[in-house]
Amino acid sequence: MKYRLMDLLACPICKHFPLKLIVFEETGIERPERIRRCELYCGYHQAMVRDLSELNCEDCWSKEIVSGILICDGCGRWYPIEEEIPRMLPDDLRDRNKDLGFLSRWRSRIPEEILRGGKPFNLGNP
Repeated sequence: MKYRLMDLLACPICKHFPLKLIVFEETGIERPERIRRCELYCGYHQAMVRDLSELNCEDCWSKEIVSGILICDGCGRWYPIEEEIPRMLPDDLRDRNKDLGFLSRWRSRIPEEILRGGKPFNLGNP
């Protein structure tokens, strides 16, 4: 997943924007010739574009998020990023066992409030 995608993603359930991003693994990639700046939100710096004095777009475009988590502060839902893909499915299409496995695997990197109370699944009330 590209950091730039954070400028476009909102929670599919409550529509909250921006989502919080926690990166577990990233890799370097070849930067494209043409670089577009984010319009509203810079995922690389995790701040609104209007609040930043420098954007570092070249650095941003040379990285790919391999695994991480997206968190919605609006409704408490979380979405895994696995194999460079954000899995932003509605609750009824999510796989409980896979989601709980993801939380267990990355528990040391995930905020306690998500581990214990995140939606739709959490380790506090599996």
